[in-house]
Amino acid sequence: MNWKATYNCSPGVFHQKKGISCQDYANYHLLESRVIIGAVADGAGTARYADTGAKLAVDTILNYLQQFHEQFLPTSVQSPKTVAEERFSHALTQEVIPALQQAAQQRNCSLQELACTLIAFVATPNWIAAMQVGDGFLVIRLNDGEYQLLLQPDKGEFVNETTFITTQQASAALNVKILQGNMQFICASTDGLETVALRLSDWTPHPPFFKPLEAYLEQTDNPDKDKEYLEKFLNSERLNSRTDDDKTLLLCLYDAV
Repeated sequence: MNWKATYNCSPGVFHQKKGISCQDYANYHLLESRVIIGAVADGAGTARYADTGAKLAVDTILNYLQQFHEQFLPTSVQSPKTVAEERFSHALTQEVIPALQQAAQQRNCSLQELACTLIAFVATPNWIAAMQVGDGFLVIRLNDGEYQLLLQPDKGEFVNETTFITTQQASAALNVKILQGNMQFICASTDGLETVALRLSDWTPHPPFFKPLEAYLEQTDNPDKDKEYLEKFLNSERLNSRTDDDKTLLLCLYDAV
């Protein structure tokens, strides 16, 4: 019994035409006792070092969270909700943002040149705790349940507007949620796939988008090495005809067999 997980980031059509590298980043860590942590970030399209900011944000928060894996175990004296709220808030304000500030100083640029959104989560077979600043989405499915959006993307008043973790509003925009239940499937993504994965009128997940991704994880023994399906999917002509933005998927499946 363990988690299966994989991720892939693909540059959007617009960036490919302009010769710009993918500004998304994702990663995860499997910890002991069936705990998984993951994160995705989307660098702001107008930021000069957006790709650097996204990678630094993901790496920093994952490195921070894995130090406290014992507090996420059933033997911990604190509740998952308390641990998650404390760790996510501290990670954002005391770890991720200072890391970006230091990177900006080293590059002699403004902090906004590393602007990005951020989604991160900690999951066990019995619960998930997640945080989000900005857009993108985190969809989960409990065992024998329906796909559900855990956190609603932060959309501003205008098109393509959101809150980045490099802004003064980042702490106030931090959204944290904890859900108890038998975890089966987790999908974290940047906003490049929102229009194809979600019904934007009410943020309802579109099952035909997620079912093949879950089936892919079920059918492969080592999805982190067998990435051909995910790469082809994210670079497919059909998908690129519906979105020209960078596309990222971080997929996790709890295998109870």
